[in-house]
Amino acid sequence: MVSQEKPDRSVDTSGTCCPEPLKQAHRAIKAMQPGELLELICTDIGSRMDIPAWCSRTGHELLRMEEEGKTLRYYVRKRR
Repeated sequence: MVSQEKPDRSVDTSGTCCPEPLKQAHRAIKAMQPGELLELICTDIGSRMDIPAWCSRTGHELLRMEEEGKTLRYYVRKRR
């Protein structure tokens, strides 16, 4: 089950705002192997639009987004 899968890398961008979460996600995923899972933690409300759009543009798969209070967590599978 996807929700139980442990991310291969986790990046916490809490407290930063656009474009920093996107820049850090791009940097992290670039260093990962195809098929690996990235957990991106954000507090920037703009990431709700930015991260899905970035995934769509780059071909990475946004598996899910979780919201807890002001914290958003994105789980992105690097394209194969």
